Amino acid sequence: MKAFVYDIPVKVYFGENQLGNLGQELKRFGTRILLTYGGGSIKKSGLYEKVVREIRSAGLKLYELSGVEPNPRIETVREGAGMCKEKQIDAVLAVGGGSTIDAAKFIAAGACADCDPWDFLAEGTPVKKALPVITVLTLAATGSEMDPYGVITNLQTNEKLGGGAPALVPKVSFLDPTVTYTVSKYQTACGSADILSHLMEEYFDMNQDLYMLDGVMEVLMKTVIRYTPVALEKPDDYEARANLMWASSWAINGFVVGASKPEWSCHPMEHELSAFYDITHGLGLAILTPRWLRYCLDETTVSKYVQFGVNVFGIDRSLPSMEIANKAIGELEHFLFDVMGLARTLGEVNIEEEHFKAMAQKACCGKEIRGFKTLTPADVEKIYQMCR
Repeated sequence: MKAFVYDIPVKVYFGENQLGNLGQELKRFGTRILLTYGGGSIKKSGLYEKVVREIRSAGLKLYELSGVEPNPRIETVREGAGMCKEKQIDAVLAVGGGSTIDAAKFIAAGACADCDPWDFLAEGTPVKKALPVITVLTLAATGSEMDPYGVITNLQTNEKLGGGAPALVPKVSFLDPTVTYTVSKYQTACGSADILSHLMEEYFDMNQDLYMLDGVMEVLMKTVIRYTPVALEKPDDYEARANLMWASSWAINGFVVGASKPEWSCHPMEHELSAFYDITHGLGLAILTPRWLRYCLDETTVSKYVQFGVNVFGIDRSLPSMEIANKAIGELEHFLFDVMGLARTLGEVNIEEEHFKAMAQKACCGKEIRGFKTLTPADVEKIYQMCR
């Protein structure tokens, strides 16, 4: 077990009726606030009105940037960064899911830099400074409310790139499970698939790490498997929504990583799907993950599948190892496609093999992905083919 440093300085207001603290928190960072949000669902739900009321009652100056896209676009980030500079914004408030929060992070970074915000992602230009980011979460999925990362899409170049820096960690996040009552079944399912993927990208690793962390990840996965069907059946079940929301944050805020830090595999493969086809991130991960697991299964990796199958799905440990492994993958497929009702194949969402080779090259950065098992572009292309 190697040494590591864990530091995630996010102040979280969790639970119902916490939004009354928003104004006082924003005032700590200044008086000029840029509110960012997506397509307007927060107005239909009444959340927008509550947020604006808190901002104005605190005597703050409000500016708005609406229309942040799913798979947020670099054009929107540029527009937001420009607004911050022009209006001398003190803090960026993101009200929405991971896409809105990701955009807000790079808007905040772009506001403090002379370079094009895309340079942070495409050129590796370091984020040295950013405006404070405050979030009001509306969807349990990406965990961006409690981590230093973001992912931005450039449709002009068919690129979806991620990056992170300590300066991008939100200062304060408001997590009210009741806000997610109006999230659709489809988006709830996609969000849960995203949470599972974050956990599985860390969990499936053959390097020895803390036993405790594997146990935490197994409980978090079991939480998603237990409560997603409840949320789908009864959208206003507070216990279900609360468990999913908190699991989302802890799946990717760095706690479960320990010292192993395996390179992720499914996320770079999915980012290419989103970059070329603008597919919902969680759906792409749901389609890819079971095929990735099947492709990586062999005698050198089967022990991890056994642990997963026995501890997460309760499969009989006395069965042969390969049988347990295949049953575990089958249980995951049943949950993703039958219980949650997500599309099972890329063909179902009108994605053909035309760009598979190019996508595989880009997913591997032309070389390889050194994850659970090392994958070459040829390997990744085969996994895409398995998803058809």
